[in-house]
Amino acid sequence: MTEGVPVAAGERPEAASAPPPVALAGVSKRFAATQALADVSLDLLPGEIHGLVGENGAGKSTIVKLLAGIYQPDSGSVVLDGKPVLLHGPAHARSLGIAVVHQEPRLFPDLTVAENVFIGHSPSGRFGALDWREMRRAADEIFASLSVHLDSSAVVRGLSMADQQLIEIAKALSVEARVLVLDEPTASLSAHEVERLFDIVRQTRDRGVAVLFVSHRLEEVFELCDRATVLRDGRHIVTAPTAQLTAADLVRHMVGRSVSLFPRTAAKIGDVLLDVRNLTRLGAFRDISFSVRAGEIVGLAGLVGAGRTEVARVLFGLDRADAGQVLLDGKRVSFKSPSAALGAGIAYVPEDRHLDGLVSGFSIAENVTLPILPRLFPRLFTRRSRERSLAAGYSERLRIRSTGVDELVEALSGGNQQKVVIAKWLATNPRVLILDEPTRGVDIGAKVEVHRIISDLAAAGLGIILISSELPEVLAMSDRIIVLHEGVMSAEIPRAEASEERVMFAATGQFAEGPSSGE
Repeated sequence: MTEGVPVAAGERPEAASAPPPVALAGVSKRFAATQALADVSLDLLPGEIHGLVGENGAGKSTIVKLLAGIYQPDSGSVVLDGKPVLLHGPAHARSLGIAVVHQEPRLFPDLTVAENVFIGHSPSGRFGALDWREMRRAADEIFASLSVHLDSSAVVRGLSMADQQLIEIAKALSVEARVLVLDEPTASLSAHEVERLFDIVRQTRDRGVAVLFVSHRLEEVFELCDRATVLRDGRHIVTAPTAQLTAADLVRHMVGRSVSLFPRTAAKIGDVLLDVRNLTRLGAFRDISFSVRAGEIVGLAGLVGAGRTEVARVLFGLDRADAGQVLLDGKRVSFKSPSAALGAGIAYVPEDRHLDGLVSGFSIAENVTLPILPRLFPRLFTRRSRERSLAAGYSERLRIRSTGVDELVEALSGGNQQKVVIAKWLATNPRVLILDEPTRGVDIGAKVEVHRIISDLAAAGLGIILISSELPEVLAMSDRIIVLHEGVMSAEIPRAEASEERVMFAATGQFAEGPSSGE
């Protein structure tokens, strides 16, 4: 295999001359009938950020788990400082200087933040006893370097996904790794938090650490990475400096064809379906007002903690408002439960599909029909043939890749799991659909499919609220963008006037703009 030039001319020559602290040499890995990796070679250079991209199932997670010591290769080897090694587990990998931050936080919810950061290598005092004060001090020091304000003595349970991801990053930084592997680290972070993280990653690189950065967000790869490797179907496709690649190049290498990232079908904008007036929930948001019309996609943008998800939870009946009104078809409504919201025609695809969207151990068919069982089977006796038939219809409509609707959802890729969640709520025949981070953690091919689904739903007359931390997604898919800052609506921007700069200014509270209808 011939790889691209390690780094562009003039960029950190020491990175090119130093031996790779970690490399994969002709690694193959098979799981039953699935060839996860086939003769893949990859080197991680000191002082370099190396991007790893590919669709779900391309082999990225397998490489991450090989480096973490969770898997061992069937053939080929992991090479440290030029010598093949067999990693016996995560603790062994960490002891050799390989720190891995996984996509989904793997924390102990009933331990404190500091205890999670130093789990397995806690500072000790006299007679080997744990030094709790030093542990908290060291954790505070790491968070301060990240410009993160977290109470190191707080229990992890109940913290946001963003805070949990930052704790995972702090864990990796606490072991002074020679190699840092970041597996989708920005999936739960806002644009502001992503930029802060990137600063930390660059600082880590500049100290001579080799960084492997796995991401579905191509703009992040180009902003952060020196080189990028593309995998497809477990095989190495290309490695080259990012300066010599374009987004279209990466997409073509990843999917084997040219695709449009944000397919958008023209939709006729109809009457107002949902009208939110001065909605307030104390401690979360206040005086939020906007409307959603039939066929319209209204984007909700803002930093993590701005109140976007909290607004969605009130609209879906998960939480109660303290003030304000919600009107559906001109009639005031107040939902005491999600079932009441569903009955009125509002559905909500939640941010965390694993925790709130899917039932692990259930099949595709069982997940899709779960919200409508009382309507589908009023006498409480389910007919599997009817359940399968309905799920098969949505599976075909949303192009869910599976062996059939009886396949368990945990066996599906992330993108196909997300399609099942969308199918589940479409089965309720909603008029207003709230999508909270609908493409979080899915690959580029699945993103294109989810965007197509959203566009088709709007064209069919649904009113859609799209919550996303990915500005390109919000800008490309939304007819209007509502921007929240610290629980307050800071701007309402029509599609024709929206830009990343304008949305970010409003999201960070750098200016206040009176809402405009955008009609």
